[in-house]
Amino acid sequence: MLCDMSENNEKSSSSAPNGSSVNEDNERDHRDGDALSLPSFVAGSGTLDRLVDTARDYARAAASDKTLKAYAKDWAHFARWCRMKGAEPLPPSPEMIGLYLADLASGSGLSPALSVSTIERRLSGLGWNYAQRGFTLDRKNRHIATVLAGIKRKHARPPVQKEAILAEDILAMVATLAFDLRGLRDRAILLLGYAGGLRRSEIVSLDVHKDDTPDSGGWIEIFDKGALLTLNAKTGWREVEIGRGSKDQTCPVHALEQWLHFAKIDFGPIFVGTSRDGKRALETRLNDKHVARLIKRTVLDAGIRSDLPEKDRLALFSGHSLRAGLASSAEVDERYVQKQLGHASAEMTRRYQRRRDRFRVNLTKAAGL
Repeated sequence: MLCDMSENNEKSSSSAPNGSSVNEDNERDHRDGDALSLPSFVAGSGTLDRLVDTARDYARAAASDKTLKAYAKDWAHFARWCRMKGAEPLPPSPEMIGLYLADLASGSGLSPALSVSTIERRLSGLGWNYAQRGFTLDRKNRHIATVLAGIKRKHARPPVQKEAILAEDILAMVATLAFDLRGLRDRAILLLGYAGGLRRSEIVSLDVHKDDTPDSGGWIEIFDKGALLTLNAKTGWREVEIGRGSKDQTCPVHALEQWLHFAKIDFGPIFVGTSRDGKRALETRLNDKHVARLIKRTVLDAGIRSDLPEKDRLALFSGHSLRAGLASSAEVDERYVQKQLGHASAEMTRRYQRRRDRFRVNLTKAAGL
């Protein structure tokens, strides 16, 4: 089994008792995959050393950069908490981790109490970090499992869902955009993201062709009847079909063609930045945060939910509003929506459907009542 520790660290940690000191600098400098090495009983060679480098590259690609950054922050927070309590993070102590979870849930000092979902994410981050260091975190241990169960029972709340952007909303939003180069790009982003039910990271990760760039998350093929997107999403590879619309003004495929034509993009990232004057496309791929900012800005400009204060309106909408909008507006069989969104279960798709006939299947009448 590959383990993310050097040989010396392996020996010291395996022989150290619970609560023993761990080199703080090594913990701070730790990077996923960087310390993968040959077993101590195998002599190095040019071929094996190259394979070690290859294994390190694969290890770094095991999760997205965003996930790795979150896990790194989780570990840094836990390690700092342990040192403040006079303990060490290695090897794993179920008793200390249970106390850590309790502290997160109750809040201490200036730190607010965290939500159940955030606490579970922190625990997953700890489990992943321990695995990279050659340890196993037993989440079923009573010191962890019972504390977490109590936190869920006492503090769990229904998930906060973002507002869905419905068909009339997306039309109003794209109508606020100018017809300069930047406006053409943002129009294509909104319409393509909405019609494809895409995550914001999926939108900006698209390339013109397969294997155009190392950081590509997929590519697009344009046909007479629509566009086919091949995506490397968080649930694996999937294809998304986006048909042409009833008119050019609201057709996502036409909007994409217009952007690619006037931006003169025929290779590499599809959605890139523009020059300050908005007349020239740059080579740098857009960050997915641009999609979130674009949605919030056009929601305000279009006057959507104008009955609420601006701060509340901004909090209601995010990148997920596009996916929820498609799921809520598309009047087709639920399985087609599920496939488009890339969900493994129909139950997950229903969570995105803000507007649907919840009592279409009436089991009360079917049971004879």
